[in-house]
Amino acid sequence: MITIEVSNSSLVFLFSDEMFFLKTFPLCEPAALQLLRLFSTQTLPTLTLFTKDPCPLCDEAKEVLEPFKHRQVDISLQENRVWFDRYRWDIPVFHLNGQFVMKHRVNVVLLDKLLQDAGTHKA
Repeated sequence: MITIEVSNSSLVFLFSDEMFFLKTFPLCEPAALQLLRLFSTQTLPTLTLFTKDPCPLCDEAKEVLEPFKHRQVDISLQENRVWFDRYRWDIPVFHLNGQFVMKHRVNVVLLDKLLQDAGTHKA
């Protein structure tokens, strides 16, 4: 059994009763974040941005969301027609785990709170 602990800015891998330090590095490094995600049993929340071109508000939202791991849905594509019918006049629209959370502009304070409540951080 592998257990991962975070200690003094290090990732510590525990194999049964023995302790093995994989590497000491700041936890903000991409390698550390990837390892934590790889071995995590927690499912990360899914942040979805509904968008289309042209859309100046969507462009602003994409810039604000750059530090966050998220997926984008282009509502102008035929396979996303249901989202186009629903959000054509309201983009950008933001969902967290499939639930509507906001539209038009990113409320970073609200988004941070929702992500913290969901147990995640910026990517």
